Amino acid sequence: MPEPKGDLTSMEFAAFFAEYGLIVLLGLLLVFMFWSSRRRMQKQKAEQEVKARQTVPGAEVLLQGGLYGTIVAYDPENLDQPAIVEIAPGVDIKVHSQAILRVVDPAEGVVSEDELIESEADEAEYVTDVADGDITSIDDDRKSASGESTDTDPGTKPQA
Repeated sequence: MPEPKGDLTSMEFAAFFAEYGLIVLLGLLLVFMFWSSRRRMQKQKAEQEVKARQTVPGAEVLLQGGLYGTIVAYDPENLDQPAIVEIAPGVDIKVHSQAILRVVDPAEGVVSEDELIESEADEAEYVTDVADGDITSIDDDRKSASGESTDTDPGTKPQA
């Protein structure tokens, strides 16, 4: 009994795959290659933007030669201008901006404006406490930092 014309049999599918399977497979491979290439480029661009934001004076960096140093001067707008990196106290070198492999510690040595304002307020409060006589010794300073009261005289011994 002959099969109906509208049904796709396994024999017809095998013949279709034998003729066009390689072309379909190559097409799928090409689409995957373009997709993964684009995704990889977007990821690299995002990493470069993060690195550019973290590369500020005071940040510790690893150079491509394996040297660790601290950024002294860096212009993220002009990458042709060399970055100045301090590799030892008083030893500054000029390196190409692309020689900076990665930022090791972006926060070290960098103080934000909020942190500066907060530290100035803390310093002013400390100076006021010292001037008022609330803090008279290092022990008083430690106790006030830990939240303990400073009512006891440091020279007295605790009673058993």
